[in-house]
Amino acid sequence: MSKHETWRTREYWREVGGLLIEEFHAIKGDKELDIGKRAIDGVIVLGEPSAIQTGGVHDFKGKDLIVIQTKSDRLGMYLMGQAYFSREIMRRFNPRSVKAVAICGRTDAEMVALCSQADIEVRVIPDNSSPIAEDRDEQSNPTAEQGNEGDG
Repeated sequence: MSKHETWRTREYWREVGGLLIEEFHAIKGDKELDIGKRAIDGVIVLGEPSAIQTGGVHDFKGKDLIVIQTKSDRLGMYLMGQAYFSREIMRRFNPRSVKAVAICGRTDAEMVALCSQADIEVRVIPDNSSPIAEDRDEQSNPTAEQGNEGDG
């Protein structure tokens, strides 16, 4: 995930809690079998203590999951496909439930309607919500009061 995606995924995770597994490799690549690796931006295991894990393995059997795919741009078919098929891939791990979430920086009314039909939650988290943007704003607009020289 890029710096424009990670904070969005984590912002969503802070709302729902559970274990967040970032960059989960749901399909291991195998060149001989012509299989590409497939990483999911975030898998949240509900009901687990709130923590962040990067990659690794986890037993998902019987668990309630949220799979997240994140892009900083407008909602589009690429992100929608990632969210949809990430959910389908994770069903191989026999969880109790799998919810698909597409996180994006901007909405698209037509695509949101299609996501609704496919049972994909769309969460729009615009760039101006970024902690990176807040840091940048604070640096360019300091709020510290400056004293008057000569008073004293």
